[in-house]
Amino acid sequence: MPFTIAEIAKHLDGEVVGDGATVLTGFAHADAAGAGDLTFAETDDYFAAAEKSAATAIIAGKSCVSAGKILIRVANPRIAFAKALALFFPEPKFAPGIHPSAVVAKTAQIDPTAHVGPHCTVGERVRLGANVVLQAGNFIGDDAALGDDTNLFPNVTIYPRTQIGRRVRIHAGTVIGSDGYGYVLDQGIHLKIPQVGHVVIGDDVEIGANVTVDRGALGSTVIGKGTKIDNLVQIGHNVQIGEHCIVISQVGIAGSCTLGNYVILAGQAGLAGHLKIGDRAIIGAQAGVMNHIPAGEKWLGSPAQPDKEFKRQVIAQRHLPGLLKKVAAWEKKLGANE
Repeated sequence: MPFTIAEIAKHLDGEVVGDGATVLTGFAHADAAGAGDLTFAETDDYFAAAEKSAATAIIAGKSCVSAGKILIRVANPRIAFAKALALFFPEPKFAPGIHPSAVVAKTAQIDPTAHVGPHCTVGERVRLGANVVLQAGNFIGDDAALGDDTNLFPNVTIYPRTQIGRRVRIHAGTVIGSDGYGYVLDQGIHLKIPQVGHVVIGDDVEIGANVTVDRGALGSTVIGKGTKIDNLVQIGHNVQIGEHCIVISQVGIAGSCTLGNYVILAGQAGLAGHLKIGDRAIIGAQAGVMNHIPAGEKWLGSPAQPDKEFKRQVIAQRHLPGLLKKVAAWEKKLGANE
């Protein structure tokens, strides 16, 4: 869909430098941009590349000046980039209604604006809010509830009694509410502890593909509003994740951990059970966390430790080969190696 530069600038709360009546028809990276395209630049190098490109206009910082391109100057080009992409590439619309191949319980409450796609199963007493989308092959267990504007991509499984907020997006293959991993050894046999809790997901959460979120043994597993979870993440039973956290691919969080708000877990980090991670803590990639982490700290390594301690150890390790050579030379000189 075409937009004038002035229309785009208004949407981005930006300032036009050049002809605002010029019509743009697409958005592209500088390397691939052509006439009629908008591109963006958040660094000097990117801006130089954008100026050399065939793009008609550039989203750039407040101080940028161009001799040949129309500019939309904004406070934060990265944020403006995200908003502009949503303008040029809007989410697909799903028509209200229930596909003939869907199986829907008579006691389910489905808003007339909701979309229930092919081969979906909706259990007893399920509640689907306004504009909810079940794209295809979704299973929604008994007594689950999905808030307004929530979108489930194909083949998502929602176990019974799961509570999902508004504007939640859950990608293909994810399972919400499966049994927590709880066993007790009884006379040499692993006796299963019934997992009778459920999962609560706040508003504006996004969960990637093939994620598993276990329900609580007793009580709830909770994911706070605004939290974003990448693909292939495992969240154990009774975990409490705060608001606006970032959980990156292949993270594993063992049962009963508590994360504060704005916590970042980088890729492949692993947390032992029953740990408390403070607000705005950052845990580096592949960290193995076995201790509580205070608010605002950054921990690295396995076993994880405060970043300054870890970096000192890494630097010391790099000096070990040279130190060993020196020690060997001293031993040879002193005759101690005999």
